[in-house]
Amino acid sequence: MTETRVHLSRTEPTAYQALDAFSKTVGEICAANGIDDRLKEIVMIHCSQLNGCAYCTRIHVDRAIAAGLDADVLTQIPTWRESGVFSDRERAALELAEAFTFIHEDGIPDDVYDAVGGVFTEKEYAALSWACVSINAFNRIVVAGRYPVPSRGSQGQA
Repeated sequence: MTETRVHLSRTEPTAYQALDAFSKTVGEICAANGIDDRLKEIVMIHCSQLNGCAYCTRIHVDRAIAAGLDADVLTQIPTWRESGVFSDRERAALELAEAFTFIHEDGIPDDVYDAVGGVFTEKEYAALSWACVSINAFNRIVVAGRYPVPSRGSQGQA
C-alpha cells in the first residue's frame, strides 16, 4: 500500500485556492442567511464523519468548540436520530447533510427536501446546501490523498 499520495493542494495550488475561496464565500453566505457557526459546524462534522475524513472532522470539531458546542453534543452527532440534544433546525440540517453526502444513492429525496424546506427558508436551505457541497469536496480531496490528521487545535490547510 502506498503511504504517500499526491497532495492535491500542493501539486495544484491554484485549484485548491479556488476551492478555499469558494469555502470562504459559502461561510459568508451562511452567516448572511441565518446559519450560525454552531449549525454550520454540526453539518461540517457530520459530512466529514460520514465520508470517513478524520482530518476535516478534527478541524471542524475545533471550530465547533470555538462556536460553543460541548462534548455532549459533539459525541451525539453520529447518533443524532436517537439523540434529544438537537433542535428541529439542527435535525433538519443533519438530514440534509446525509442526503448531500450520499447523493449518489437517492439524490435529495422528496421527503427530505420537503421536511428540510419546512424548517428552513429558501436562503437558509441554499446556504446549508452550499456548505454540504463545500465540505464534501474537501473530504474527497483529503481522503483520496490520505492527509495526516492535524494535531489538536490546528487549523491546518488541506
